[in-house]
Amino acid sequence: MRILLVEDDEKLNESLAFQLKKEGFLVDTCRDGEEALYYIEEKIHDLVLLDRMLPRISGTEVLAGMRRAHNETPVILITALGTLDDKVTGLDSGADDYLVKPFAFEELMARIRCIARRPRRMAQDNQLTLGDLVYHLGENTLTGPGGTCSLSRREGALLEALMRNFGQTLSRPLLLTRVWGMDSDVEDGNLDNYVHFIRRRLQSVGSSVSLKTVRGIGYRLEAGLP
Repeated sequence: MRILLVEDDEKLNESLAFQLKKEGFLVDTCRDGEEALYYIEEKIHDLVLLDRMLPRISGTEVLAGMRRAHNETPVILITALGTLDDKVTGLDSGADDYLVKPFAFEELMARIRCIARRPRRMAQDNQLTLGDLVYHLGENTLTGPGGTCSLSRREGALLEALMRNFGQTLSRPLLLTRVWGMDSDVEDGNLDNYVHFIRRRLQSVGSSVSLKTVRGIGYRLEAGLP
């Protein structure tokens, strides 16, 4: 799961990001509402942890903007405003949950697990199909005519981005952002390594789907002939 953490308190931001990464999450962080909107527009996150009182644009305004744009990414509001009216306003703005500061990290984890257990709104979100290839998102497994194999977390993130945009050439910077995050200083060659891994996975399951290199631009996934 990739989480966007929006918290203007520097120490809390760093502490939560550290603990979430220890739990195995991919975490991107920012500290104001304007930057949060930039991240959210990329649509690469599975959950947003959103402080309500932010510089530039408030958390509730960020949330309202997401829902107006039909962005259904789950949001947990994190705030010091804990009255009943505050909670009602936050939930009515489109939040999936509401956590009042100060809180124990264990409670945050419980709420994240609760959201992760909720069924997706659309069945196709649980698996992606392209030609003779099926990627099961929840299980992180790939199935083709020749069998099934497991994918690593980053392999899955790369394949998902390509399958959701099959037939389109995705640039190297875009793929690096979607797989490693906006703030990552990952070396460009890592993408080439994972492209190699994906090609091996496609071969191992006997798929006719191919991953094409578009020289000087990026990569494109194409469905082969039946």
